[in-house]
Amino acid sequence: MKSTIFAAAVAASFAVFSGLAEAGPIERACMGSDRSKGNRQLCGCIQQAANMTLSGGDQRRAAKFFKDPEAAHATWISQKKADDAFWERYKSFGRTAEAYCGG
Repeated sequence: MKSTIFAAAVAASFAVFSGLAEAGPIERACMGSDRSKGNRQLCGCIQQAANMTLSGGDQRRAAKFFKDPEAAHATWISQKKADDAFWERYKSFGRTAEAYCGG
């Protein structure tokens, strides 16, 4: 697991410093949120964690939680199997972002 995170960090650093990185949905939502205060480094790191753990569709869904926390709550309490499966992936993303980004 640590080697995967390290490899992703190296790849992310190369992409960011070479100007090839394009902001993903999580990074854009993070940059637009009140809590991040425009911290590009942190938001980019969180995006890299999302790239490691979430599909593009899951990233777009999770990005909506930045503006609408009630959507996250509704997903969390949902009884639907699809929502439960997404929530497990989302929790994995959160754990990865916390470990990877030092948060």
